[in-house]
Amino acid sequence: MGKLNQANVYLLYGEESYLIQENKNKIIEQNLHKEDQEFNISQYDLEEVPIEDVVTDAETYPFLGDKKVVIAYHPVFLKGKPDKLPFEHDVDALLEYVKQPADYTVLVLIAPYEKVDERKKIFKSLKKQGEVISCQPVKEWDIDQWIQTLARELHITVPESIHELFANEIGTNLMALRKEMEKLALNVGEGGVVSKELAEQLLSHSAEASGLKLVDAVMEKDLGRAVRLFKDLEKLNEEPIALTALLASQFRIISQAKVLKQKGYGQNQMRSYIKAHPYVIKMAMKRERYFTDHELNEIMEQLAETDHTLKQGKMEKSLAFEMLLYRLINIKQSQTNLS
Repeated sequence: MGKLNQANVYLLYGEESYLIQENKNKIIEQNLHKEDQEFNISQYDLEEVPIEDVVTDAETYPFLGDKKVVIAYHPVFLKGKPDKLPFEHDVDALLEYVKQPADYTVLVLIAPYEKVDERKKIFKSLKKQGEVISCQPVKEWDIDQWIQTLARELHITVPESIHELFANEIGTNLMALRKEMEKLALNVGEGGVVSKELAEQLLSHSAEASGLKLVDAVMEKDLGRAVRLFKDLEKLNEEPIALTALLASQFRIISQAKVLKQKGYGQNQMRSYIKAHPYVIKMAMKRERYFTDHELNEIMEQLAETDHTLKQGKMEKSLAFEMLLYRLINIKQSQTNLS
C-alpha cells in the first residue's frame, strides 16, 4: 500500500477492517513523529460522543508538537438511515469545519459500514475538501494479487499453485490472510518459499472451509475422511447443529447453482439470485456437476431430518451427525450403483 494523498480531513469507509487499519496507520505515520504519537492522537466513538465535541478538539492546538490526529469512529449521520442515538449530532458544525479545517489537525472519520449515503451534503463536502477512501472487502478475483502483495511485504514466496488453498481456507478476509501469511513467514524465514504441505499444516481452518471439505468427502464417497473432519471440528467446539446448518447452506447453494446453470445462467448472473460471496458461488459451480438433481433433493431431505432430530434431542448429537454423514454418502453410492 503506497503513500496516501496529504489531506487535513479523511473519511475511511467500508467493511474491510484490514484496509481501515492499514490506512489509519499510514495517516498517523505520515503526520506524526513516533515520539509525538502518545500525546497527539485522540479517539472518539460517535455513537457515544456528539460530533461537535470532536470538532472542538480538532480546533484546539496540539498539547505537544505541532500536529495532532483526531480519529472519530461510527459517523452514523453518513448512513442512509442513521441509528437512533440519545443525542443529536450537529452535522452543520462538521460541515463548517470541513470547509476550513485547522492546518495543525488531521481529522479521520472511520465508517465501518457497507454503504454510506453519497447524496448527503456532508459526504459531498468530505469528498470535495478532503480525502475519501473506500475500504471494501476484496473480491475473490483480487485474492491472488493480495497474496502476492503480502508475500512481497513479508519477503517470502507463495507459489501461484497454492493460492486456491488460501482462498479455500481463509476466504477473502484480509486481516485473517495477513495473520496467516505472517505465521508462514515466521516458519520459512526471509526469502523462504511456502510449500503446499506447510500451508496445509499451518493455515487456520474456517468453519466455511471445513463445510466445503465435508461436501467434498460426500462427493468423493469417503466416509472415513468425512468422520475425521467432523472429529477435528468437534475438537474446535463446533456444534453438530451448526455443522448441519453449514452443510445445508453449502448444498442449498450447490442446488441453486445447478438449477440456474440448467437455465443457462453464468456465474456473474447467478449473483443476483444466490445470496452468497462470489467465491462460494464459484466453488458451488465446480461441485454441482458431481450431483444429480435427485441426489441433491435427497441430501436436503436428510439434512432437514437430522436438523429436526438434533433440535428435538432424540439422539446423541455426535452420533446423529455421524449417521447423517453415512446416509449422505450412501445416497451418492446408491446413485452410482444405479447408473
